[in-house]
Amino acid sequence: MTDSHQASSAAQAQIKLTRRDMFPLVGAAAVAALVAPTVATAQAEIAQEGQDNTLAAPSRYVYVGTYTSPNTAPGGTQPSTSKGIYVFKMDGATGALTPVQVFEIENPSWVTVDANASHLYATSEVTTWNGASDTGGITAFSIDPSTGKITSMGDQQTGGSIPAHVIIDPSGKFALVANYIGANWSVLPIQGNGALGAASAVWPATGKGPNVARQEAPHPHETLFDPSGKYVFGPDLGSDHVWSWTLNTSGGSLVPNANLDASIVASGSGPRHMAFHPNGKFVYVIGEMASSITAYSYSAERGTFTWMQTVSTLPPDFSGESSTAEILVHPSGSFVYGSNRGHNTIAGFAIDQATGLLNPIGWTPTQGRIPRGFTIDPSGALMLVGNQNSDNVVPFRISQSSGRLIPTGAVTQTPVPVSFAFGSVIS
Repeated sequence: MTDSHQASSAAQAQIKLTRRDMFPLVGAAAVAALVAPTVATAQAEIAQEGQDNTLAAPSRYVYVGTYTSPNTAPGGTQPSTSKGIYVFKMDGATGALTPVQVFEIENPSWVTVDANASHLYATSEVTTWNGASDTGGITAFSIDPSTGKITSMGDQQTGGSIPAHVIIDPSGKFALVANYIGANWSVLPIQGNGALGAASAVWPATGKGPNVARQEAPHPHETLFDPSGKYVFGPDLGSDHVWSWTLNTSGGSLVPNANLDASIVASGSGPRHMAFHPNGKFVYVIGEMASSITAYSYSAERGTFTWMQTVSTLPPDFSGESSTAEILVHPSGSFVYGSNRGHNTIAGFAIDQATGLLNPIGWTPTQGRIPRGFTIDPSGALMLVGNQNSDNVVPFRISQSSGRLIPTGAVTQTPVPVSFAFGSVIS
């Protein structure tokens, strides 16, 4: 990270959200907390980085989701050349990716792997699937543990068009899908062999937000379980809600969590994704339209959030167009990161372990355009960033002391990388 992208000396006192449309989003009671806290001095951390940057991740298989030809990805500038899901071997020392397989399938924009890395599930972001209208598709794959290659086990309709995300529940019995245009979440049972059954339930969302162009209807964007697996949450960009349920694992249905006020996010912020601290006490929601991260304390008993702080993902002197995409908490719980599409950076924040509040680390250029998706390997040593409009995956070492990102130089050219899933360790 260059000096120009570190938190500046002026920002060491405070980082203010100066964009004129930011403050109305959160209301007068919250304005004071939109000022980020002070940045800790970094001299000792910089010295430590030289020692901890030698941490290497295990080499693993990596699965990359894409938007495929002849489609143009949302926010893209030209038709894609991608053919489907790209399988790689990742060098744990550098993050370099070696091609293994390309599985041809339309718009597999989100990929996820089950807990034992034996199966992969991919949502196809389309409006018609196998001749059925107003639905996307989801395909199950078996994974060959010796090669990392995937083989299709069949597919199902998702029950709503443009599925944006899929996650496997902690029991491994169900796949939960967020259907962006379908304005619903669907639950699909996973058979004993890993294949998918038809949807057992579809839960429709309601409402809209103040932005008539983007929030004319609900737009589910993710599904996420809390660390205990008791509650499941769904950020909804279109209605400015975070919906909450418990999963009935007997019948495969979503039961609303009446404890949570779903309108806890700022009006017009467009909640896209969220991430829990591993201790289960804090949760962070990224607002796509506001370029913000909001920190909440979390009650694991009731599945409820309490607002603590909202910070900008952009530096105070930025005045261009940008929106956020992904948010992840480091496995150590020490840092949280968000991607800026337009500013083309990863914003990093240190997490105060006692309070859960955020202090800015800085903004790391992603060496490409429109970083829609990024991932952190399970060891916490490496981050892979997919630059959608530059057709490349850029790996960074993560300083375990400061959270800063250091490019390894092992850039991989691959078309429209927008989501990642880690497979098994390569022996």
